[in-house]
Formats: sequence, C-alpha cells, structure tokens
Amino acid sequence: MSRRALGKRVRLSFAKVAEYQRRGLVHFHAIIRLDGPDGPDQPPPCWADHDLLTRAVPSAAGYVALTTPPSDLGQWNLTWGDQLNIRPILLDSSAEGLSERAVAGYIAKYATKGAEASGTVDHRLSCRACGGRGRLHRTITCSHCHGNGLKPGLRLDALPVTDHARRMIRTCWDLGARPEFAPLRLRPWAHMLGFRGHFSSKSRAYSINLADLRTARRLHRAAEARTRHNLPALDDATTLVLAHWRFAGIGHSPGEAVMAEHIRQRIQLARKIKNERENG
Repeated sequence: MSRRALGKRVRLSFAKVAEYQRRGLVHFHAIIRLDGPDGPDQPPPCWADHDLLTRAVPSAAGYVALTTPPSDLGQWNLTWGDQLNIRPILLDSSAEGLSERAVAGYIAKYATKGAEASGTVDHRLSCRACGGRGRLHRTITCSHCHGNGLKPGLRLDALPVTDHARRMIRTCWDLGARPEFAPLRLRPWAHMLGFRGHFSSKSRAYSINLADLRTARRLHRAAEARTRHNLPALDDATTLVLAHWRFAGIGHSPGEAVMAEHIRQRIQLARKIKNERENG
C-alpha cells in the first residue's frame, strides 16, 4: 500500500515526552495511535490494530539513521538503541497493559523532571551577547566574555554539578567550538547536555490544540477573578467597562511652556519679516 493510499484509510497520531536519565542521556516516551482518516473521532479499519503497531514501531525505529558531519574526529552513523518497550494503553485498568490514568501520571512526572535530574544546572552557561561563540563577528572579540564564550564570572571547572555532568558539559563546550558542529549550537545548550528539543510534542491531530487549551485556561481564570471580586458574569450581550479617572492637569508643563513661547516668537518674527517685504 502506498503512503497516499494509507492516508486515505488511517491517520497516524502521536505524542511524546523526553526524560533525562541519571547518566545524562535522553529517552522518549511516545504514545502512537491509529485513527480513522477524519481523526480521533473516527475508528480505524479493523486491520489497523495494536498488533500492527507492535510490528511497525521497531521496524521504523531501526530504519532511522543520521550521519554526523565530516570531521577529523571521525564520522558516525547515529541510530536508535535496541531498548524498546511497547505496551498497549487500555481503558480497562484490570487488563494487562497501561491504563489511561497511568499514562497521564507518567506525562505529569516527566513534565516536572528536567536535566537537573542528571546532576547539571538549570541555566545557560554561554554568554548572552555572543551566544557562546566568543566573538561578535569573525574578527571582533566579544567584550562581555573576553572571547571565552562563558557568562562573565563563570568557570566550567567550578560549576556545582556532578563529575559526570561536568564531563558531558565540557564535551558539548569543546565540540561546540568546532565549525563543523556550529549548526548544532552545542554551547548555548551545554547546560542541557546538548539536548535542545522540546520536552513534549505532539502531532496536530492528536488531541485539542494548544491555542484552544490556552483560551480555555484564560477564560477559566477570568471567571474565577469575576467570582472573587463579586462581578457579574459576562455574556455576548454584556459590556462591562472598568475605568478610573483622575485630573491630570491643564495647560503646558513649565518645560512645555518655554518651548511653546519660543515657537510663538519665531512665528511672530517670520510674519513680521514677510509683511515688511510685501509692503517695502
């Protein structure tokens, strides 16, 4: 089946979260779902079941590879590891698998677990002015960091981190100075041990979009504020105007009065000169 033909029968949706391990590496927890062609409100065909995903995911993970840029340090093919734990998500918590409540708990846990879990720091180490490059242009040294790329007053060997995290930070810092790795921006993300992705992401059709979620949160907080201050509820036919007026003053301020008088004198002199020329 071609990819276009598959898209007419099923829609692939996903959501993933990144988790830092103690060793400083990142692994992902992904929820992968097959829906009908119109989205999550439509069930997929009977053949697009859990067994199909169980066979497809390891094949897709093994197919992905990335070749590092050419360098005198060597060149490698980066691939996913072989540690895959595929489990079904079930609405029935008594069945064998993960319940939907357990999945929600996992996401909440990883959303509050950052790189600090691996013993690093929670702020950038690179100079804000030059982005860790040590120079503003090719020939102009950054005056803020004096060319070393670090924030003023920082030293990598004095960071309050574990020895393992310091070695990973130093590796990111040294590799970030090499021109072939410049697009990776390793120095600005050395405090994250080189990972600069989002901790969570999802496909567009996985669930409610983030704009609608922010709107619902804003309306909820506004309703709470109106209740707290005993204000009437708003609807489409209601316009509530809140304003506070105070007398600010009249006329020019002392400085504005001097400028206005100067302008008046110049205009008066210009008119006088014009009249003298016309009558002379």
